[in-house]
Order: sequence, then C-alpha cells, then structure tokens
Amino acid sequence: MTSFMEVLSGALPTNAILTGDAAAPYLTDWMGELKGEALAVLRPSTAQEVSRIVTICRDAGVVIVPQGGNTGLVGAATPVTKRAAVVVQLGRMNRIRRVDARDNAATVEAGCVLATLQAAAEAEDRLFPLSLGSEGSAQIGGLIATNAGGTMALRWGMMRDLVLGLEVVLPDGRIWSDLSSLRKRNLGIDPKHLFIGAEGTTGIVTAAVLKLVPRPAARATAWLALSRLEAGPEFLSLALQHAGGAVDACELIPRQGLSFASAHVDGAQSPLDPTPDWAVLMEISGPDAEHLQETLMSLLEVAMDRDLVCDGVVAASEGQRRDLWFLREAIVEGQRLAGFQIKHDIAVPVAEVPEFIRVASDRVSKLDAHVLVSAFGHLGDGNIHFNLSPSASADPAELSKCVYGTCLEFGGTISAEHGLGRKKKKIAKDLQAVQTCPFEIESLLDPQRILNPLSES
Repeated sequence: MTSFMEVLSGALPTNAILTGDAAAPYLTDWMGELKGEALAVLRPSTAQEVSRIVTICRDAGVVIVPQGGNTGLVGAATPVTKRAAVVVQLGRMNRIRRVDARDNAATVEAGCVLATLQAAAEAEDRLFPLSLGSEGSAQIGGLIATNAGGTMALRWGMMRDLVLGLEVVLPDGRIWSDLSSLRKRNLGIDPKHLFIGAEGTTGIVTAAVLKLVPRPAARATAWLALSRLEAGPEFLSLALQHAGGAVDACELIPRQGLSFASAHVDGAQSPLDPTPDWAVLMEISGPDAEHLQETLMSLLEVAMDRDLVCDGVVAASEGQRRDLWFLREAIVEGQRLAGFQIKHDIAVPVAEVPEFIRVASDRVSKLDAHVLVSAFGHLGDGNIHFNLSPSASADPAELSKCVYGTCLEFGGTISAEHGLGRKKKKIAKDLQAVQTCPFEIESLLDPQRILNPLSES
C-alpha cells in the first residue's frame, strides 16, 4: 500500500493524515469493545478533500469508515473490516455556515459538535431540538448517519425529521449538494433519505441544513412516581391530552437505574423518599410560564385522582430542573461504572412497554438468576434502553438474543436510535429483523462496497 499512501499524501495536507500513535484514539469504539486497524486516519477540511479521498480509495479498493465524534454505541465508526481501510474523521469540518432566525434554519458542516450548534441557535433565540447525553462530543454528520433520537424525539422527532437539506460525497467521489431550507418541495423521490440513518454506507455527509424552532421562554419539569408500571402509557396519554404539543419529554425511570446512579455517581440521589419502583421525568415547554405551571398542576391532579401517579416533585427553578436531568443521565453513567453491562436499544409500541419489560425481565432472569435489569428511557416514543448487568457466568449473546427476540414478538425493533453498526448486524440477520431492501440499496449505490461495509466485520 506504499503507492496508495503516496497518492494520499499528494492529495491532502500533511496534517490531514494521521498514522501510528496519532491514529490510535480513532480506532477504538466509545465502549472500548471493538478495536480496528487502518492504514491511516484522514481528517479532511472540505467536501472537495473528502471527494478526493473517496476517489483514491475507490481506485485502490480501500474501505472507507466515516467517523464523527465516535460516540456511537454499536461500532459503526470503528474500522473492523476484512479489507484494508482508512478512517475519514470529519472533525475538522466544523463550521457553522449560517444561522437564520427568520428562516428557522442552520447550515452546518458535518464535524460541528451538537452542543456548539445548540449554543449558536440559542444566541439567535432559537432551539435546535435534539438533546442527548453525548451532545458535548457527538458531531452532526454522525447524528445524521445514525438518525439519532434523544429525549425530545417525542415532540420534535428524530434527526431525520430535523434535516432539510444535505451535502454528501457519493461512493463514486461526486459531491451531491442540496443545501436547501425548503419545507415543501414535491419533486418525486427525496434523495436525502438515502443517507440519513444509513451509517455511512451510501455516502459521506459533509454538511446539512437543519430545522430550528423558537426557543421556549419557559419550561415546567416534574419527577413523578408511577403507582405501577402499567400506568406509564396511560399517564403519557393523559399528559398529551392536557398539554397537547407542549410535551417535550416523558422518560421512564426504574428503581434499579437510580440504584446504579446513587451508588456510583457523585450527587445522584433520588428526589423521592421512598424511591418508587417506577417514575417518569416529564417536561413541557412554551411561551408562558404561568400557563405551563397551571397545565402541569392540572395534569397532576387528574393523574393522582386516577391513581396513575402517587408522589412527585416539581422543579421550582432552573437549577432544580437541571438536577433532575442530571439524575436521568446519571443512570447511564452509574451502570457503566458498576461494571460490565449489555446494552439493548429497542422500541415497542408505547402501549406494550410495561408488558414487554415484564416479560423480557422474567425471561432474562430465568437465563441468569443474578442479572440486574435497568429498563429506562423514552417512554414517549416506546424506545426503552433495556440494559443488563449480568453475572460472571452468564452468556451475553444468549441474553441479547432473548431480549431482541422478545422485542420482535411485541412488534418492536432491535434498534430504535443507535443503529445496527457492526455489533448488531449478525443478530439482525439471525433474527431476520431487517428486510433485505436496505442492503440492496447499499449495493446499488456502491457496487464495490468500499463505504463502511458493516457486514464484513
């Protein structure tokens, strides 16, 4: 591959090519479970440089693994492949080209960090309504490639719903640019949807036009004890009825998750005593603080009358609101610090969430009597992170197959917001959880399969 590296060196600036120790941090996934190999890590600064990389790699038959902030949980950005590969890390393409408050749109490059975009939108009294735990590191290109979700998907949808236009380098090296902010344009097939959620297998996203919304003047946030798990979907329905489109988030919180958080994360303590078996963290937002509080208190009164909620705390300040959301995120960190865990990012119909949790918990307990189940997440859209802390003697593959199989029985999906990546490709095939059509599209657009061939892992 000497001649290949020489061609790359002639096409890119010296500081855009990393090898050896400098490349090492980009070759391992965020969970530390996968370690790959690459001829080099390439850090382009323009779409034209990405185009040159793709053309050179196509001619040499070298695989390209696109990478953003490397915060994904399924190994899609780790170069574990049977062929020679390079990583194309897009962090240098990080400009915010435009924030237009009148058009409620922002044009950003793929390497822009989510938190940076959020701050730029806030400076214009706007909100980019995607929020997740890794927003300080996750990059826009990766969020588009994985069709990220997060805590506000209930109200604003997933990343696919927030993308207006894209700039993409195609598998043959051409640059396809449609950086439009139009909300309505009905000209047949919309090509951008071939790239959103495709995990870099159909093209490399280099820039995007994203929706913004007016920044809410007020929020009302509450941590509420459910009288029973089955009350969750009924409470959500009641909240949507009372607050309509104002419900930003409705997160399911298990006692076990809080136990992990309080044991391993400083400052993480349950706001309710005693800690309930199940709680929800709910947030609504709008232009009028007084109206929001009235709406929330009316909702809680009805919910208690109907025995859906039995206790709760309402944030009285922005600091208290942040404390509640800190606790929600501490559930994730707490289980990580507790030791080995098996993550399952699944979704079932909202009405089926309680029964799925009960059935899946019972089944994994029969496989591993000492397993600890932390089933938490986005009740509002049925996306539950059914995470397991198994005993040392348990078979992780058997436990995962049980969880995913149960999920499919409930009409669900084995990947709600994280993607398939390299970690889920085999189980998806074994369980026939994915139709063949997406793979056929990948092969049609990229016959050589040089763009992130996940199935080769």
